[in-house]
Amino acid sequence: MPREFSRNQRLGAQMLRSLSELLRFETKDPRLTNVSLTTVELSKDLSIAKVYFSLLEPNADPAPAAEGLQRASGFLRSKLGSALKVRHIPELRFVHDDSIAHGAEIARLIDDATGANRES
Repeated sequence: MPREFSRNQRLGAQMLRSLSELLRFETKDPRLTNVSLTTVELSKDLSIAKVYFSLLEPNADPAPAAEGLQRASGFLRSKLGSALKVRHIPELRFVHDDSIAHGAEIARLIDDATGANRES
C-alpha cells in the first residue's frame, strides 16, 4: 500500500513548523517581525529547500524581509539541524509568496463587480 504523503512532503511540513517557531521565538531581526512562512518545497534529492514567505502587510516591500531571511539562513539551518533527525539539512532559499496580495486584489475586484450589479 503506497504512503499517503511522500518523504519530501512530510519533511517539508516538519521544516515549516520548525522554521515558523524559530522565526517567531529565536530571531531578533526587526525585519522579520511581520513575516509568515507559507510553504516549503524540497528538491527531489533533499539538498535545496525553497521556503515561501509572505508579509502580514500585503502592500509592504518584501526586499528587506527577504534580505533578513537570507542573512538568518545560516542560523536557521543550524537550529534546524538540532530539531530534525536527518543527515543533511537542505540549503534554505527564500522566495516571496505574493498569493495573499493577489487574493486580496481578486476579492476587491469581485466586490466591485457585485457592487456594480446591485446598483444596476
